[in-house]
Amino acid sequence: MRRWLINVALLCAKEFRSLLCDKVLIALIVFAFTGGVLAVADGVKVEVSNATVAFIDHDHSTLSNRLRDAILQPYFKPPVLTNTQQAEDGMDKGDYIFAIDIPPNFERDVLAGREPSLQIRVDATAMTQAGLGTVYLTEIFYREIKAAIPLSSVTSALPFQIDSRIYFNPNTESYPFMSVMQIVTNITMLSIILVGAAVIREKEHGTIEHLLVLPVSPSEIAMAKIIANGWAIFIASMLSLWLVVHLWLGVQLSGSILLFAVCTLLYLFSVTALGIMLATVAPTMPQFGLLVVPVYAVAYLLSGAATPVENMPTSIQHAVYFLPTTQFVNIAQAILYRGAGFDAITQPLVIIIAAGILFLAFALIRFRSMLTSQS
Repeated sequence: MRRWLINVALLCAKEFRSLLCDKVLIALIVFAFTGGVLAVADGVKVEVSNATVAFIDHDHSTLSNRLRDAILQPYFKPPVLTNTQQAEDGMDKGDYIFAIDIPPNFERDVLAGREPSLQIRVDATAMTQAGLGTVYLTEIFYREIKAAIPLSSVTSALPFQIDSRIYFNPNTESYPFMSVMQIVTNITMLSIILVGAAVIREKEHGTIEHLLVLPVSPSEIAMAKIIANGWAIFIASMLSLWLVVHLWLGVQLSGSILLFAVCTLLYLFSVTALGIMLATVAPTMPQFGLLVVPVYAVAYLLSGAATPVENMPTSIQHAVYFLPTTQFVNIAQAILYRGAGFDAITQPLVIIIAAGILFLAFALIRFRSMLTSQS
C-alpha cells in the first residue's frame, strides 16, 4: 500500500507538470471560472429586464396616464405612446414585446363599476419576458387601480389579500442562481475534458509506452490523473466561488463553504472517473470530443441547473435521480442557497459516491485493456 501511495504521488507530480505546461488548458480553466462565470451571471437573465412596451391610449384619462407611468425600469423600458397600427407593425418587427391597449372611457367605466377590460398583447417568442412580464403588468395595473379607486369593485370582488414571502432570493434576481450554477457546470465540463484529454494525450504523444515500462499499475496511473486534474479544478472552483461569486458579484452564500468543498471533492471523483471511462472508449482526441458533447449536454440539461427537475416528465425524473450531476446541483442549491446541513444532503452524496465507484471500476477495466493493447 505504501508503494502504491508513493507511485500515485510521483505520477500526480508528473500530471501537475504536464498540466502547467499546457497553456491552452490553463487559460481555459482561468477563463471558465472568471470571465465565463461573470458573462453568464451578468448576461443571462431569467427575470424581466428592459422589456419593450407599446402603449395605446384611447382613453386619455388620469387613470390611463397613471397606468402608463407605473411601468418602470429596470423591468420595462419607458412605454412608447403609439397607435394600434404602429404597435402591430412594431411587434411584427420585434420592436415591442408588449402592446397595452386602453379602451375608450376606461376610467369612467371603472368608476361606474362596469368592469371594463384592457388588452395586453404579448410577443411570446421572447419566452421568459413574455410569461413573467404579463404577470408583472397585471400586478402593476391591479395595484394602481386599487390605489386610485379604493372602493371600486376591483377590490371588493376579492374576499382575500395575497401576502407573498420570498425566501433565499428576496429580489428574485437571476445572477445569484446563474453564477453558482455556472461554476457547477464548469466543474462537470472541465473534469471530463481535462482527465480525458490527459489520457488521450498520453496515447497520441507516445508517452503511454514510457509508463508501461515503469513498475506502476493501471490503478496508480488512473488515480494520479483523477487526483491531479481534480485538484486543479477544485482549487479553481473554490477560488471562483469565493472571489468571483461572493466578493465580486456580491452573492450571499448561506451555508457552509467547507461542507460544499467536501461535496465538490466527492463529485470531482465521480466525474473525473467518467472522463477516464470516456477516454478509454474513444481512441483519438476528435472521437473523444464528439463523445463528450452529447454526454455533457444530456448531463447538463437533465441536472436541474437549466430547468427544474420537477418540470420534466415523470419517467425522466426517475432516470435523472441516479445521475451524479443532478444530485450535485441539488447539493449546491441546498447548501449555498438554503444553508442546509449534512443531514439534508446525505442521500445525494451516497448516489454521487456510488456513481463514482461504478465509473471508476468500469474505467479501470477499460484502462487495463487499453494498456494491454498498447504493450
